[in-house]
Amino acid sequence: MKEKEIRPVILCSKKLGQLIKIKSGGHDYEGISYRSEYPFVMLDLSNLNKIKIDLSEETAWVQAGATLGQFYYAIAKRSKVHGFPGGVCFSVGTADNVVDARVMDVNGNIVDREMNEDLLGGGASFGVILRWKLKLVRVPEKLTVFTIRRNLEGNRNLLQKWENISHQLPEDLFFRAAVQNGRSSAGNITKKHVQFYFQAQYLGPVDELIPLLKQYFPEFNLERNDCFQENTTADAEKECHEVSWIGSVLHFFFRKPNDSPEVLLEKRIPTRKNYSKGTSDFVKTPIPESGWEMIERLLSEEERFLMIMEPLGGKLDNTSESEIPFPHRKGNFKVAWLRKLYKEMEPYVAKSPRTAYLNYRDFGLGTNQEDYSYSKAKIWGEKYFKGNFERLAKVKSNVDPKNFFRSEQSVPPYQLSH
Repeated sequence: MKEKEIRPVILCSKKLGQLIKIKSGGHDYEGISYRSEYPFVMLDLSNLNKIKIDLSEETAWVQAGATLGQFYYAIAKRSKVHGFPGGVCFSVGTADNVVDARVMDVNGNIVDREMNEDLLGGGASFGVILRWKLKLVRVPEKLTVFTIRRNLEGNRNLLQKWENISHQLPEDLFFRAAVQNGRSSAGNITKKHVQFYFQAQYLGPVDELIPLLKQYFPEFNLERNDCFQENTTADAEKECHEVSWIGSVLHFFFRKPNDSPEVLLEKRIPTRKNYSKGTSDFVKTPIPESGWEMIERLLSEEERFLMIMEPLGGKLDNTSESEIPFPHRKGNFKVAWLRKLYKEMEPYVAKSPRTAYLNYRDFGLGTNQEDYSYSKAKIWGEKYFKGNFERLAKVKSNVDPKNFFRSEQSVPPYQLSH
């Protein structure tokens, strides 16, 4: 597929009054790129997946159809001391490290940052993103990854300690937490229980990490020898590996760090239907004891449940809330969970507005109505973008005033509120 082939799709769809849906990486919690209540034309960019890396400039041009897995693989093939902070889901199409982009606008013209910097912030609401120019980051040749597993009962204080200090840890040390329900069997008796795990990455060798953990989390009881065990079981209480950057990527995707990076290129087709639903919150202050008691109670009632908590801080603190559309920075940690918990969690999460993470897209927060009113869209739009939503809507008014690029949660033109 070539970029120039996209222009007639846009122009013909405009002329015929057809809604257009843009599909790139193929990872969206609401399937926004391939379903609609109205007839539509799907623009599938998955074959627009070329990647060009310039190590002298430490940048890469990545076409919009490339997945994170393909991008990570391409970096690892070229360098042992470069990486990219993107995410753990390899099927995701690839904010702070965006240098430039090529975007085809509503008139079929290709523009870049120099021609119109505002186009970079609105994604598919403003046009068809053809490729991104991304800034690579330097990484050491040796990193350390580890996972610590515990039952929630009797260890809630450890999770609460992590809540209090995770966003204040040294920049080179990141770890997230996940809470899920599980089962244990003894004879003919099966018992439900709630467990959690910490999954972490340190930008440095084991010998530098161990003293830090003894300082911040001696409860982990992680020793140097633990990081060089050959056969660690999937449910081991602690697991640790000294790896390359690409090995750390594999670890976070629950692969063995010494697996072949070729797995990043897999385009897996599900053999059975797997339905799931996700939503998210940002938490400004640690969840108190009463909140964790409620979470443990609700999790024990569910058959399958996963709650992921990721701290924000570190390098994110260097960018202000208003500098780019993504506003969630210092002192936050992100939580993903199901609808049943959403109402119960209201006292413990961010307020005015109650915020959410766009990559956990959730139509339950609200969708555009038939008139694509800005004032109505603002109710859910500010949950994702806070005060930046108004700025995005004003840009939309300039670059796509007739709202050709639209979806259930696209940014509408600002003047449609009047």
